[in-house]
Amino acid sequence: MRYRVIVRFGGSGVSVEGDEIEVGIKSEPERGKANRELVKKLAEHFGVPAQNVRIVSGHTSRKKLVDISV
Repeated sequence: MRYRVIVRFGGSGVSVEGDEIEVGIKSEPERGKANRELVKKLAEHFGVPAQNVRIVSGHTSRKKLVDISV
């Protein structure tokens, strides 16, 4: 399933509305740290392994397209 994800820095929660998700990230957006935290949070939220969460586009943006397979 594909979701549009909006990253909010300084937050900690995950909010899902339809096919759009807002995720609070505490990591700094450098050297992929924020993306790794995002994948981990989404995997925990959906109850899937982290390798089932893939960022399709927006690697350097706050708005991303993420594919989550069950």
